[in-house]
This record gives sequence, structure tokens and C-alpha cells, in this order.
Amino acid sequence: MSKQGFVLVTFLSGWFLVYFSIRIIAMFGQLYVFTAIELGKTMALFGAISIILSNLLGFLVLKEVLSTSVYIGITFAIIAFMVLALL
Repeated sequence: MSKQGFVLVTFLSGWFLVYFSIRIIAMFGQLYVFTAIELGKTMALFGAISIILSNLLGFLVLKEVLSTSVYIGITFAIIAFMVLALL
């Protein structure tokens, strides 16, 4: 979008249609989860998933390799969110 701006060709390009489709599926998935599970448990699950995805993308895309103590802390954070979600 930074090259072409807000023109019709940008919104009909393949990358934008793929992004928009993924975003719509994700939005409907979140709405389904919000209606099927209690709000507190839902937010705890989203918290755990966001920690996992952000660290996974950091490792795979940005090639970030963190120290062992940081990975232990991340694991404890995920465990804490899972305890909140399951109790």
C-alpha cells in the first residue's frame, strides 16, 4: 500500500485478498470462541496463544534466539495462563 496508495488495484491484488480472507476467518473464529467459552477463560487462552505466536514468529521470522532463562520465563507465563483458563 505504501507504493500504490489507496487505489482499487491495491485492494484487488492477491496479497491483500489473502490477508483479508485470513483476517475474516480469524475474526469469525474469535467471535465463535467468545460465544462458546466464558469470557475469563477465553481471554486467558488468547493470552497464552499470543505469547506462543509472538515468540514463534520472532524465532522463525526475525531469527531471534533468546536465552534459556527467557524461554523458562515464557514457559511459566504460558503455564500461568493455562491454569487460569482451565480452573
